[in-house]
Amino acid sequence: MLLLLIMIMMMAAGGAAAGGPEVHSLRGIWRLGNGNGSLSLRGEVPGCVHTALLRRGLIQDPYNRFNDVLYRWISLDNWTYSRTFKTPFDVRKWQKVNLVFEGVDTVAHILLNNVTLGRTNNMFNRYEQCSFSWDWGPSFPTQGIWKDVRIEAYNHYHLIYFSLTPFFGKAQQWSLEIESIFNVASSKPIAGLATVNIPKLQTEQTYSVKLQPGEGSIVLLINISKNSTVETWWPNGHGKQIGYNVTTTFIMEGGYQIEKISKAYFRTVELVQEPIPGSPGLSFYFKINGQPVFLKGSNWIPADSFQDRVTYDTLWLLLKSAADANMNALRIWGGGIYEQDDFYDICDELGIMIWQDFMFACALYPTNQDYLESVRAEVSHQVRRLKSHPSVVLWSGNNENEAAIASNWFSIPHADREVYIKDYVMLYVKNIREIVLAEDKSRPFVVSSPTNGLESIKEGWLSENPYDTHYGDTHFYDYSSDCWNWSVYPRTRFASEYGFQSWPSFSTLEKVSSAVDWSYTSNFSLHRQHHENGNDQMLQQIGYHFKLPLTTDPIKKFKDTIYLTQVMQAQCVKTETEFYRSSRSEIIKGEGHTMGALYWQLNDIWQAPSWSSLEYGGKWKLLHYFAQNFFSPLLPVAYEDNGVLYIYGISDFHTDHKLTLKVIVNSWSSLEPVCTLAKDGVTVKAQSAFSIYKESINALLERCRNCTRKSCVVSFYLVGEDGLQSPMNHHFLSSLKDAVGLEKTQLSATVSQQDDVYIFDLQTTAIAPFVTLDVGNIKGRFSDNGFLMLERKKVVIFYPWEPTSVEELEKSFTLTSLMDVA
Repeated sequence: MLLLLIMIMMMAAGGAAAGGPEVHSLRGIWRLGNGNGSLSLRGEVPGCVHTALLRRGLIQDPYNRFNDVLYRWISLDNWTYSRTFKTPFDVRKWQKVNLVFEGVDTVAHILLNNVTLGRTNNMFNRYEQCSFSWDWGPSFPTQGIWKDVRIEAYNHYHLIYFSLTPFFGKAQQWSLEIESIFNVASSKPIAGLATVNIPKLQTEQTYSVKLQPGEGSIVLLINISKNSTVETWWPNGHGKQIGYNVTTTFIMEGGYQIEKISKAYFRTVELVQEPIPGSPGLSFYFKINGQPVFLKGSNWIPADSFQDRVTYDTLWLLLKSAADANMNALRIWGGGIYEQDDFYDICDELGIMIWQDFMFACALYPTNQDYLESVRAEVSHQVRRLKSHPSVVLWSGNNENEAAIASNWFSIPHADREVYIKDYVMLYVKNIREIVLAEDKSRPFVVSSPTNGLESIKEGWLSENPYDTHYGDTHFYDYSSDCWNWSVYPRTRFASEYGFQSWPSFSTLEKVSSAVDWSYTSNFSLHRQHHENGNDQMLQQIGYHFKLPLTTDPIKKFKDTIYLTQVMQAQCVKTETEFYRSSRSEIIKGEGHTMGALYWQLNDIWQAPSWSSLEYGGKWKLLHYFAQNFFSPLLPVAYEDNGVLYIYGISDFHTDHKLTLKVIVNSWSSLEPVCTLAKDGVTVKAQSAFSIYKESINALLERCRNCTRKSCVVSFYLVGEDGLQSPMNHHFLSSLKDAVGLEKTQLSATVSQQDDVYIFDLQTTAIAPFVTLDVGNIKGRFSDNGFLMLERKKVVIFYPWEPTSVEELEKSFTLTSLMDVA
């Protein structure tokens, strides 16, 4: 329970208030105390109790070792934030004075001058669910004023929401809907003028408007001149992210002028669910500006248990890393938080599409009137706040709750099932969906994820099998089957969750652990693993294709095991993602036309084993380096079926390309290729995935004499005359633990500086699989990592995120390949 005590001292009485609103921020230093008064300290706002205690030195890093358990007393205590302040204006002279809390976490009692102003019980305007732990994060139910707090005083009217929504009409003309929602203090309607100016589109229009008492809204429809060329906003990899400056001015009777400067982005989005020839069911894909777009990306979780530590720079680093890995989409998972405005602004800038879950996940929720009113306020607020962002392309009612009821996760007695179905429809359909459709007509809405989409609606909003591959999206996890076997994966319409775990790098764990913890079976390692049997599942998956470390040095064994978990995860997610991308254009046995691959998960909330490709702090795991390749806009992908090797050409480009496919076969024992093949005149069709090469493995091995499955590896890439080139890809003909001819190599590197980047010149004496460069805690990323080194020399670039030097890099640098851990 959080108690907020505010004492306000009035200014001396002055003249009547005039002009625009007065705003007084209450950010900064407050007093913070616990329930019995034994603790009293300074507490920053925005902030929370944990970070205040940490800043005062009263606790250690909450993420250190077992502190998530040791510090549970903080969440179990009651805390009081208090502050006395003077306003720079006389609040008695204003028609309306609001005390505005943008975010209070979570159950709070608010008093001003010892008078109760209100109580809160909804962090989004509700508990952040994953605050109480998840299978990738700790339990830190925080308390505090986690967003801005201020006093606003105004007469007549005050602008509270402002949004810009583009539409492209049947007349092939763009229009812009500008919605402005005001708190109106006047008891009578207020008339005035609104002027909209978009200079770059030669558009200026003035409207007579009227505000009604209470919550008044003004909706303006601006038709963009047909003489203007409108440049559209495109996802990353498909075009530019063009925006237009818009100035909207309101001049109302008896009041003050409001000038709102904003940015308008023009793009359309459709979720296409229609019959597919040769397949039962319906398609499930997105069209952006009329073009089908394959969504490539991941799932986003909160970047920190303590949201006041999440800065603009934190978000930029993580989101820029997503864009740098050729991602164009992220799903904001429904058990976390609605992200801050900066998050969506950055996604707009980088071209990252957002699948936005509402914050309901893996649970049954009440439907009493008070709760529904709280939810309606939450949904309305978030849609109004976010609908101007072109990056937001889909609203989704919840995470996995349709599947939870359909599969009876919560052991609901059969006699009660209809009650829970009725509650589900009441909450997600009759409340959340109804509000979304009323507030935003420019985007699609799905009730759940996974869902069968229109088929779920047809079945009364709850389908019998929400994981049906013929409809909607699917979540798929299989930790026991061999992840290199593509046939275990569902040929789904849209893969919105899938993945495998790995451990973060040793340098990340070292910050929050002690030497006694540095073992795969230590109490620390078991405590950090929140997924049942997760550590054993990783070892099992490693064991399918790699040899486990045999060293007797315990710390080296721990580091080697961490390395192998990252190699395994990268290779597993690569195989599954390439399967989804190669299933884009074909229907096989009634399944296919896969149009999205969002692996679980992008980022970490703390330093622990998880499904992430970015560690806490932003360091790239090997999976993220692999994603840079397997999400490349041009990619050849190989797979075997009944002894035949197929190579598919995958393209996200909007035009066809005539290319050359180069296939190289190497013996593990030699850096010289055994044989090479160049297939010219290969047409890789726009936005498609089709077979471009086919050869039986036996014929391949016979053609490349002295090759067997165990002694050779196949590499391949696409190249064009205009310099266009795909990443190099590989197909292993056997498990690497069975490879014949692999030798321990002498790997070396020299480091030099070139302008703002650093050059690592690598040399090897033999083929080296999964070569991994690491510079410890120096922040930055490499141009490539975890690669198969088939040539004697390779240049890798390091892009620093903070100032460093050749000397610092050399001191922290380690170079590892698979044979170093055998």
